[in-house]
Amino acid sequence: MSRRGRGKPLRRREPGKFVPLVGRVEIGPDGYEYEVRPVAAARAVKVYRCPGCDHHIQPGTPHVVVWPNDLPQAVEERRHWHTPCWTNRATRGPTRKWS
Repeated sequence: MSRRGRGKPLRRREPGKFVPLVGRVEIGPDGYEYEVRPVAAARAVKVYRCPGCDHHIQPGTPHVVVWPNDLPQAVEERRHWHTPCWTNRATRGPTRKWS
């Protein structure tokens, strides 16, 4: 008999419960606060265009999602950035307008 058949049953997560994403608030070069959340490579499944360099963020590429902190529910304000582009945003402006 395999070990899987014996012992304690596996615990399952309760439906509706989730682990909150770890985010941080950063001040942008414009003086506004932005919520910044990392996206792991395993969770990056779509192609996005980085506003910092205007290149695609390919699926499987870790990056960050950023939006103004005063608009926590504004999905249309979220932008996906390459991590180095976001880190160096003070020395280079966005190539695309956010609106």
